[in-house]
Amino acid sequence: MSKSTWFFINSGACSPSFNMALDEALLDWHSAGEIPPVVRFYEWNPATLSIGYFQNVEKEIDLEQLKAHNLGFVRRPTGGRGVLHEHELTYSIIVSEEYPNMPATVTEAYRVLSEGLLIGFQKLGLDAYFSVPDTDEKKSALKNPKSAVCFDAPSWYELVVEGKKVAGSAQTRQKGVILQHGAILLDLDADKLVSLFKYPSEQVKERIRKSLPEKAVAINRLREKPANMEECIQAFKQGFEEGLNIHLEEFTLSDAQINYVKSLEASRYANDEWTYRK
Repeated sequence: MSKSTWFFINSGACSPSFNMALDEALLDWHSAGEIPPVVRFYEWNPATLSIGYFQNVEKEIDLEQLKAHNLGFVRRPTGGRGVLHEHELTYSIIVSEEYPNMPATVTEAYRVLSEGLLIGFQKLGLDAYFSVPDTDEKKSALKNPKSAVCFDAPSWYELVVEGKKVAGSAQTRQKGVILQHGAILLDLDADKLVSLFKYPSEQVKERIRKSLPEKAVAINRLREKPANMEECIQAFKQGFEEGLNIHLEEFTLSDAQINYVKSLEASRYANDEWTYRK
């Protein structure tokens, strides 16, 4: 079976608003037929709390703690809950809904697109597998999340090791294109993450703080020798090539494309009306 060629971008550390604008720009260009599907890796400068498209900042986010930790803050174009992007490799996948053998449902598309994550974790020596809720209670919990914290529980087909979530992903579909992006944790500061959200009571906050290490785990908690960023990039790049049966070709943005990203950034992701909207 012949391999399709996709573009590969390793952006390195970028500002929160530029990161989200570039993901949206890639979706636009792929929708217009200007570029093939894309796998992108990136990091965050500064460390950032991203919130899902539908989250309410006033009700859910502790802005004083956000400021105290000197964190960036951005609203994603995708759904899901709050993610602290600090010690992690972030990935995004941009591919047409009409791509050969791409499932129509969000859940099953997660399963296909996340195959590369699964193989990447295995290349790092971890016994990773897909989360599949196996009781009515767990399935119900997915529909009614108790917390605004993304890593509080695994969703359908997210990656787990030893029963704990190791990657959190979110997806949107616009203009006939799927954008899936997510966080691959190298390390996790659970106390900092929990401090960034509002809770009904201190008891609820403390319960989540105590339970988070039992529900989420970072790569370097699972390995005797810590993984560095370059090792992770190589493992997951190979993972996506094998998992999606593709060849990844390095791609560099033109000046015109960078200007388009910056215009999107200014109008949306660096705009308080977008970030703090109700």
